[in-house]
Amino acid sequence: MYKGLIEDTFHDSEGAEKTTFPATDKNLLILIEKFLGFEIPPKVFLQAIAIADYDCAAAFRYVENYLIILKNKNKPKHKKLLVFGYSTRFENN
Repeated sequence: MYKGLIEDTFHDSEGAEKTTFPATDKNLLILIEKFLGFEIPPKVFLQAIAIADYDCAAAFRYVENYLIILKNKNKPKHKKLLVFGYSTRFENN
């Protein structure tokens, strides 16, 4: 009876940690291709490769988050323009 309770406690699927896998060569190529067309600091690139060395999924999330931030940063912002009109009330006397 106790053995069943102990097994249920240790095999809880909600509390189980997710297994991480390092990136394969193919995964690294895909990761590098995501950076194409963007100017990125070498530090960001090396950080993505370092993360991929132990957790491929986390590396892809890191790259996606960085690119989203970069795209939002480079969006042209709508500047508010002031429009001045003239008033006939202040004509030269």
